[in-house]
Amino acid sequence: MNTLAGKVAFITGGARGIGRAVALKLAEAGCDVAVVYHNSHEEAAAVCAQIQALGQKSLAVQADVADPESLREAFETFRKEFSRVDIVISNAAIGVLKPAMEMTLKHFRRCLETNALALNSLAQNAVPLMSEGGCLIGLSSLGSVRAIPNYSFIGASKAALESLARGLALELGHTKKIRVNIVSAGVVDTDALKFFPNREELLAEYARRTPLGPTLTTEQVADAVYLLCLPEAAMITGQTLVVDGGYCISG
Repeated sequence: MNTLAGKVAFITGGARGIGRAVALKLAEAGCDVAVVYHNSHEEAAAVCAQIQALGQKSLAVQADVADPESLREAFETFRKEFSRVDIVISNAAIGVLKPAMEMTLKHFRRCLETNALALNSLAQNAVPLMSEGGCLIGLSSLGSVRAIPNYSFIGASKAALESLARGLALELGHTKKIRVNIVSAGVVDTDALKFFPNREELLAEYARRTPLGPTLTTEQVADAVYLLCLPEAAMITGQTLVVDGGYCISG
């Protein structure tokens, strides 16, 4: 399945969860992959080993995606191994699960910088390496358009991410033939979901309401990311692809 043979991907939050699934999916399709991590060094190394076992090059790169300077340094490390990049996935995310009335400016800035600004910082570093075009994909969630308890600041940052992607799609499509899209996932039982106090309730509600349920896996989200990377998606840009098994259509 070498549909993306010869391509190079740069994936933030690539050591665990959805990012890990995306890294392996793209490697299976023929991509060399840079796995960007913040604290998960051992997990990143393990993913790189799996990618290499698939016959692809891999590189683990440490970065704080909320810090533009840290991302610049990450791309310096990346350029020592790769001369170009074709696919950039902004997957790393952060958030505090509290009522909005208890949140502070520090919380809001951290959410925005990690979940939304990172896409712009990634674009600024990656575009010079995309001389033949390419695609940027951000990972969002249903909280960008729906009210979820204790999720207000994260949801606001995801809404900003989706809006930024549309702006970048307009700007980079005209000048660089680079596509920018978003994949918005439903409830996925990742490590991050364990921090939700109502985790079991969320999973049960998702299973009850989802026509194609009862669960949504990281691999299924990775499949959607993969679809947007294919040459057949050459005219898709500025869009948010919702992958939720139909959860949103039922009320």
